[in-house]
Amino acid sequence: MKRLIDATLSATWLCLLVCAQLAVAQPVARDDRMTTSVGLTLYTFDNDVPGSGKSVCNPPCSNIFPPYLVESGASAAGELSVIERADGAKQWAYKGKPLYLWFDDKKPGDTGGDGMNRGIWRIAKP
Repeated sequence: MKRLIDATLSATWLCLLVCAQLAVAQPVARDDRMTTSVGLTLYTFDNDVPGSGKSVCNPPCSNIFPPYLVESGASAAGELSVIERADGAKQWAYKGKPLYLWFDDKKPGDTGGDGMNRGIWRIAKP
């Protein structure tokens, strides 16, 4: 149990660090996937309803798949949009689906979150 708590706390702190550093720019279409401005892979969640303006990935889900947050003053265009999360934070969406990071992707090109949870997490495709 202590290991589970330690792992959850570590994931939460990592999420906070990643979210704080990455909430600076619009998602980018690179090759076959959507990424952050620094090239980290973005994901969608099959349980989110496209166009609903809502994310159903809240803690503890969002500790593992942190939302890709919007910097204050940023604006969406084209197929990008902004949704408001239950906690009031703004999150990027693509084609109406909220975008997320995977807590364990460390460098551009990592795709560790693809297919997680029996395939309900997918790489966001342009």
